[in-house]
Amino acid sequence: MPAAPIYSRYIAQKAANSPPRCNRPGPASVPSVTATSSPFDPADIGVIGGSGFYSLLDDADAVAASTPYGDPSAPVTVGRLGGRRVAFLPRHGTDHRYAPHVVPYRANMWALRSVGVRQVVSLSAVGSLRADLGPGALVLPDQIVDRTHGRDHTLFDAGKGVVHATFADPYCARGRAAARAAARDAGADLVDGGALVVINGPRFSTRAESLEYQHNGWSIIGMTAMPEAGLARELALCYTTLALVTDLDAGVEAGEGVTHSEVLEQFAANLPRLRELLVATVERLPAEQGDCECGTTYAAASPPFDLP
Repeated sequence: MPAAPIYSRYIAQKAANSPPRCNRPGPASVPSVTATSSPFDPADIGVIGGSGFYSLLDDADAVAASTPYGDPSAPVTVGRLGGRRVAFLPRHGTDHRYAPHVVPYRANMWALRSVGVRQVVSLSAVGSLRADLGPGALVLPDQIVDRTHGRDHTLFDAGKGVVHATFADPYCARGRAAARAAARDAGADLVDGGALVVINGPRFSTRAESLEYQHNGWSIIGMTAMPEAGLARELALCYTTLALVTDLDAGVEAGEGVTHSEVLEQFAANLPRLRELLVATVERLPAEQGDCECGTTYAAASPPFDLP
């Protein structure tokens, strides 16, 4: 499928030999992995990002995961990272074919759980809604505001029952604690907290929309955290986002607004810091789900489907 226009804030490398990136339609250089359909060691941690993160995995195997919702964005790649078994999935596909509003979110999250994942770290490039939170800032959001529409937001759509998941705190407390510890130990600046507003895309905000989001006190803006985070909770998965600010949103300052070149430059310049924070966070995640509420979605009621 040919490359498409800019579909998200996951933007980096102009060509295959440029610095690795999170997600942006266009050419990609994906290291080869060994495809397997035989038994494999499960992974307890999932990472959702872009093709530039394949290179972080050692002893990688591509696993074809079947889901009730069709194929995920790409085969799940399982390998080792930071001494842990990690499953990696490129949100927009290896060739960046999926715009934010058509990413197969349900298949992606189901596929990760099916290979053993119980804790997910999501990597996100975002815009800033605050003048004091400039490009290059690393943010650990603690809230989500969903302004998307037309996406498959839930697993409960077959008319066979429902369990209402608690979602007051959409991010995992233990995952966020691991990220804070990783940043502290490395002496890295990490903005702890803030609301991430998720818009439908693929276009960026108008200036009036951006001003509304700022007026509400929200900190950063992206296009992919929902329904991803909500589906993680419906699958009883821990979910943590590490966000990299690439630009000030349209209403934050005067000028032409968000531009492709601005996002590209900032993402490429700061991606190594995001990668370092990811590895250090993975190393500090707990061995298994524990006392957080993420894994208790079905403590009082069983789902009307079999969890993978």
